[in-house]
Amino acid sequence: MSRRLARLVACSAAVALVTSACVAQKPPAWTFAPAGAAGAAPAASAAPAAPAAVTGPALGELKIESVDLGFTPKDLEVAKAGIYTVTLNNTGALQHDITFADGTKGVAAAGKAISVKVNIPAGGLTFLCSIPGHADAGMKGAITVKGSTATSAGADDHGGPAPVTATQPDPKAPAYTPFDAKAPALLPGTTHDIDLVIQEKQMTVAPGFAVAVWTFGGTVPGPVIRVKVGDTIRIHLKNPATNQLAHSVDFHASQVAWNDEMTSIDPGKEKLYEWKADYAGVWMYHCGTAPALHHIANGMYGMVIVEPKEGLKPVDNEYALVQSEWYLGPQGQPVSLSAASAAAPAPDYVVFNGVANQYKDNPLQTKTGGSVRIFILNAGPNTDSSFHIVGTIFNTVMKEGVQLLKGNAGNYGSQAVDLSPAQGAYVELNMPEDGLYPIVTHAFNFVGRGALGLLKAGDGDPLK
Repeated sequence: MSRRLARLVACSAAVALVTSACVAQKPPAWTFAPAGAAGAAPAASAAPAAPAAVTGPALGELKIESVDLGFTPKDLEVAKAGIYTVTLNNTGALQHDITFADGTKGVAAAGKAISVKVNIPAGGLTFLCSIPGHADAGMKGAITVKGSTATSAGADDHGGPAPVTATQPDPKAPAYTPFDAKAPALLPGTTHDIDLVIQEKQMTVAPGFAVAVWTFGGTVPGPVIRVKVGDTIRIHLKNPATNQLAHSVDFHASQVAWNDEMTSIDPGKEKLYEWKADYAGVWMYHCGTAPALHHIANGMYGMVIVEPKEGLKPVDNEYALVQSEWYLGPQGQPVSLSAASAAAPAPDYVVFNGVANQYKDNPLQTKTGGSVRIFILNAGPNTDSSFHIVGTIFNTVMKEGVQLLKGNAGNYGSQAVDLSPAQGAYVELNMPEDGLYPIVTHAFNFVGRGALGLLKAGDGDPLK
């Protein structure tokens, strides 16, 4: 064993001396409503409070069109300062707003128009769409007065928070809620009606760090859905009116048109997404609403297990792990889209099942000598996974339809499973002796950022 790996094992063993069982209450497997009390909705990009209504005759009308995701035009000029009517025509598929630096705001649903009166000072006025992620994706603009030197549309000194380069821990952040990693049982029957309720809420993703996450069913990742080949799945996607954003869902295990079931729904709406499980595997589902990167990075992803029609053989323990990344914004706000969009990804945390190091604090249990199956999904959105468990060999691997079976002719095994974003697999293994077996991505620069858990065989002490 390398010196580096030895230090990892020693560190993991020390931490594991004080552990507790990982227990998280979950709703019934076929009803994925929000878990727990409704959390606070994520705040939009910060803007001043709305001013008193602007009254008086308008000097003219300015027409702006919003598309997904931009304004046309985004730079406008008026002849002189004063009151103007601004009409926003939303030709996109998502709800947008136009929020001015003085707090004036108008909201337009998809396919609708809205008009507001705004007082444009001599120095001009900037505007943006305050829906989280939309301004970062390019929905910013400015109205200038002819002959002035107003702030350009690209500046961030009005209508939004200053760029954040680092997020400091908050000692008052609530403790995280562990995610139960036990793989759920196969859903009974052959047709499954599943309520998948979207919830926007606060969630602690590491000690001291809270994020305004967007979720399926109130958890990150969303609930694990387990069916078999030939089953019909009817997803009743619900976006409560208390939410702020439009959302959607894309099941990689399905074969449906992108512009049919996968379209976005506004708050207060719901839709049916019906598909048939034709292929076995470990599949991803996620929100595809623009910008999809932001919705995935902010927690909207989950795992679907489709078993072969004949099923999988029984094992002693089954777990489901989803690897993903957090790109922190300000405390209590959604993740930073600009950080998640960087060409060279630098996540603040890489985690299993949404929370940094939670299975180091709460090891996954198995009996010594028993058989273990782990379903693995890399939700990304950006970095690869090299899934590895220290001290073990995978005797069975099923990755993206390619299999390594126990007892093969050459007695081959596997030491790590490489997964790009949106790829899934399952592995099977045995722990021949009592002890602690660290669960990591073998991209070791991320182990120190939260991608570390423990598999505990027996009492965890190999010397007893």
